[in-house]
Amino acid sequence: MAGLELLSDQGYRVDGRRAGELRKIQARMGVFAQADGSAYIEQGNTKALAVVYGPHEIRGSRARALPDRALVNCQYSSATFSTGERKRRPHGDRKSCEMGLQLRQTFEAAILTKLHPRSQIDIYVQVLQADGGTYAACVNAATLAVLDAGIPMRDFVCACSAGFVDGTALADLSHVEEAAGGPQLALALLPAAGQIALLEMDARLHEDHLERVLEAAAQAARDVHTLLDHVVRQHVREASILLGD
Repeated sequence: MAGLELLSDQGYRVDGRRAGELRKIQARMGVFAQADGSAYIEQGNTKALAVVYGPHEIRGSRARALPDRALVNCQYSSATFSTGERKRRPHGDRKSCEMGLQLRQTFEAAILTKLHPRSQIDIYVQVLQADGGTYAACVNAATLAVLDAGIPMRDFVCACSAGFVDGTALADLSHVEEAAGGPQLALALLPAAGQIALLEMDARLHEDHLERVLEAAAQAARDVHTLLDHVVRQHVREASILLGD
């Protein structure tokens, strides 16, 4: 990425966006009738699919059951064609396991698991195309799928990435911006309460700049919430029409 200008003198990024501007987001709920809940999302050129099953009885050993809350199981995979590199193992590798753990931590903070003790909720997310902001797209797709399944949540959980380039905080990083290196963070937010479900940084960032980058990610997550809320309301209206209400 040597010589690539990530931010022009006029404040425009490589893809023409302003610093705090989101990539175009499109989403649909109820894409799989066989699942309890499902959703598909596109954030720019990053595309993710999520399906949810449950709450249901614990599968496998009953010893895994939690007496006071539901067990949240999250699995992440990426299609072999999702990036320019062909992957031999689309799931089960270290990155997939780490992403699955991050998703589980995120949704344990958002789902009202105490309403379903001794049960299990399965969330499966697959990335069909990766072009930056993979974790955020997975969280946003899974949020819609959990809502589609009718599983009670404290709030929407909305995610976005952010970085820091030439003294400017950038929201919703593309693959080009991520590959350029530099400080980056991923944030999952419960927007109504302003609570952070997960925050991860993968490079050092001076504390003087942290607040700006964090606020850029938080504002972007709030913008994502506005879009996802519209998707949910539209889905409910369409479902009501089909049911004749």
